[in-house]
Amino acid sequence: MLKRYTFVILTTNIMKTVSLKIDESIFGETEKILASMKKPRNRYINEAIDYYNKVQKRIILEKKLKKESDLVKKDSLAVLKEFEELGYAD
Repeated sequence: MLKRYTFVILTTNIMKTVSLKIDESIFGETEKILASMKKPRNRYINEAIDYYNKVQKRIILEKKLKKESDLVKKDSLAVLKEFEELGYAD
């Protein structure tokens, strides 16, 4: 079951209020973890979002690099083939 919780998210030293729906099970698990960590919920959520953003940026970069690598690969193979035809491959 989804419930609405309001959290405050820190963005470049300015507080922003964010309203989100979170599964009750996720919320309960988070509360248990927070109780054992003695960490404020707001700080925990900020750190979780920051971590997730870093992971997503890395995934985006990996996709971009793969796409660019595939483009260069085609050109590199074509140049290699030309060199082989000229006898420079030895």
